[in-house]
Amino acid sequence: RLTDSDNDARLYALKLLGYRGRSERELRERLHRKGFHHDLIDAALLSLKKAGLIDDRALAGNLKRQAFERKLLGYEGARSYMLKRGLPRHVVESSLTYNEEAELEHALKLVEKKLASMANYPAKKKKARLWNFLVRRGYSSGVIRKAMRDFNFDEEV
Repeated sequence: RLTDSDNDARLYALKLLGYRGRSERELRERLHRKGFHHDLIDAALLSLKKAGLIDDRALAGNLKRQAFERKLLGYEGARSYMLKRGLPRHVVESSLTYNEEAELEHALKLVEKKLASMANYPAKKKKARLWNFLVRRGYSSGVIRKAMRDFNFDEEV
């Protein structure tokens, strides 16, 4: 259904922003799917940017905190998460800094959590599952090796 009002586009974007923070690209895609013409989308997004309601850099900061603190993602996992949310690559790259110490701390927390549910697994299976779990979460192989060593798993998987 094509909608012809700039105000309708702005109201729909505000409704989406009411649920959670969104990147400019996410809003553009959602408005397009809803059937708004690209001129109306541009006008609505420009209006919301001027009002300070769309700010990809602020969203990047929030998503970074979510990725590291709540989701316990590794650096690459956080980077991927932020890119999937529609943030431009340069915004993601400028907001993230690699911190091996913090990454190792998060990996250790995850291993500890995961081991609790794997008590009856043989050591070799635990090790393989932990390794793959941490890879999926975006941790580097160096950090994974250190985390595994801390839990007395030898290096080979």
